[in-house]
Amino acid sequence: MKRFSLLLLLVTAMTTMAADYQPADYVWTTQSKNASESMPCGGHDLGMNVWVEDGDLLFYLQQSGWFDENNTLLKAGRWRLHVEGNPFAQDFEQRLCLTDGAIYIKGTRVKIRIWADVFEPIAFVEIDANKKMAATLSYESWRYQDRLITKAACQQCSYKWNIPSDCATIADQITAKGHQLEVLHVNKGQTVFDYTVTRERLDDIKSQLHDPLAGRTMQVSMDAPAFSFQGKRQGQYASTDYQAWDFSTTDIRKTVVRIQADNYEKGAAAHAFSHLPLKNYKKRSAQWWHDYWQRSWIMTDNEELKPLIRNYELFRYMLGCNAYSEWPTKFNGGMFTFDPVYVDSAAPFTPDYRKWGGGTMTAQNQRLVYWPMLKSGDTDLMKAQFDTYLRMLPNAKARTRYYWNHDGACFTEQTENFGLPNPAEYGKFKEGSAPGVERNAWLEYEWDTVLEFCLMIVQARQYANFDITPYEQLIKDCLTFFDEHYQYESSKRGLKALDGKGKLTIYPGSGCETYKMAYNPSSTIAALQALHQAWGKDSAQASRIPEIPLRTIDGKKCIAPAVVWERIQNVETPQLYPVFPWRIYGLGRPQLDIARNTYLYDPHAIEMRSSKGWKQDAIWAACLGLTDEAARLMKEKFADGPYRFPAFWEPAFDWAPDCNRGGSAMISLQEMLLQETPDGQLLLFPAWPKSWNIKFKLHATGGRTVIAEMKNGNNITQ
Repeated sequence: MKRFSLLLLLVTAMTTMAADYQPADYVWTTQSKNASESMPCGGHDLGMNVWVEDGDLLFYLQQSGWFDENNTLLKAGRWRLHVEGNPFAQDFEQRLCLTDGAIYIKGTRVKIRIWADVFEPIAFVEIDANKKMAATLSYESWRYQDRLITKAACQQCSYKWNIPSDCATIADQITAKGHQLEVLHVNKGQTVFDYTVTRERLDDIKSQLHDPLAGRTMQVSMDAPAFSFQGKRQGQYASTDYQAWDFSTTDIRKTVVRIQADNYEKGAAAHAFSHLPLKNYKKRSAQWWHDYWQRSWIMTDNEELKPLIRNYELFRYMLGCNAYSEWPTKFNGGMFTFDPVYVDSAAPFTPDYRKWGGGTMTAQNQRLVYWPMLKSGDTDLMKAQFDTYLRMLPNAKARTRYYWNHDGACFTEQTENFGLPNPAEYGKFKEGSAPGVERNAWLEYEWDTVLEFCLMIVQARQYANFDITPYEQLIKDCLTFFDEHYQYESSKRGLKALDGKGKLTIYPGSGCETYKMAYNPSSTIAALQALHQAWGKDSAQASRIPEIPLRTIDGKKCIAPAVVWERIQNVETPQLYPVFPWRIYGLGRPQLDIARNTYLYDPHAIEMRSSKGWKQDAIWAACLGLTDEAARLMKEKFADGPYRFPAFWEPAFDWAPDCNRGGSAMISLQEMLLQETPDGQLLLFPAWPKSWNIKFKLHATGGRTVIAEMKNGNNITQ
């Protein structure tokens, strides 16, 4: 701890910086081979994959919330611009300008700027040619007809392996006239919500449950004033046929294409779009991106580190593209998935496909996307995730009351965007089995992940004075569930609801998806302890939480996964969750040696160590001050992905681009640079190699902004 004390003497917290920070542009000077070599762009809740292929500019458009009848997260479509004369054959450049959130493409005599407004879901394509040129602008849709979903492709929706024989993605209504195009998809008939309610035997309370899918409306409006509709044609891209609506012009010298996207529930009003001058949209969006990069930054002159810091920025940019959505950035690709055949040659499906579903949230993975936003100062981006739980709360409470007749809200690990367990993961209910419990070897009794999101909410207040008033009932109901449900479980087994010490017995429990049928799992106990301490609203409940179980390995005291368990099912290390996210053990906290022993000597922790996907070993190493280990794993985490855009990481356990890898990598880097003790004392560079020059601006509790620099080993300046 001497090193940390020294740093605290040399570096102080600061709230302002002298000059603006400008992240570097990311540039390509050759065209791309296919959609897997696309570049992300977006704003508000729109994401675009942009690339130039064989002389044509193409981009996908996706908006958060396009959930169809099957809870597939649909793309809005693909656009293609073909300019006569092949202007991109020479002098080609595609530049992502992070400072204003736009992509600039240029060739011989043609410049194009693609971007999205931050405050409304509107995308713009600005075309500027220095001579008269003919061009064709095409809208390409694979949903021009109904498409049966094959069993192999069923992971894209919530039915997964229980897909009905007639399950299909229903065709959009697409109309074109003059210089305008309209795309409309309205969910009709029975949806996967209806199937889920029946499968989970909740028909008796169906009228009480909120259904966000029935009648949900999704629409796109394109206005291309320099173009006029010419007709339709058939085509093929990657592994999917499509129909194109072609608009042509003989002169694209200077024009702007405007594309609006919208989606809303049945009975809700459509978005009221502004019609501002283009310069107004550009000015306000560019200003937002400029301010976004001033919130926090990390910079280095170390050549080894530069690609890693660049990837940190590129992924943070991807998160910023969904800044003001109603729905959170999905862990399995966010808004930037591309044709699945380029991810897996055995997946020749439509661009709507992503593994692990569209409206399904795998909470263990999803949480990692949002934890780093606290230190990066992006708490406003967290609202979409918090609000999603708030919308799901009534259904989770109704389900809890119906199954177990007690208060609280039970959220499962694989939960739908309407707050019920994924119907396939729920399993097939058998007479005599526990109602409400997923009959799934990985997921049964895995209920505690929601507590992480509750702690995020509390910490958003601690970091940025975020108003948590709307979420207080959510936190209360989640804590109440564990208190009442495990008294209920104990009362079923015997005469007492509490153990001999007046504590809960958390059984049957689960240490993540790994330690199954666990008795007092340490990850759940740490979650309840940490959230109650941060929340501080119910001392009676808090007094009933048991102690974190410990064990001895080769004479060394370690955190135990649980008191006992029946089997190991997955490859997680929940015995280190008391380090992160719950921060009961760690630097500046009691019994650091116990947590370090767990990391260093627990055979399962060693066996499962990895930087792959959602793995958190880099975070734990940083939180425990294991500098060399943290540095090694963080470098692996932030290494370039296999696709052309370096922050498009491989699927690992999920899908591409892997957003929970990006989130966990961000957390590990932040923890290496800045931590806090329970009383708010700052620990600067707690797991940072002295040979790595670095300067950062990050956020801390109490509304503090911290700027610090390490240069040439011990030369620390402020």
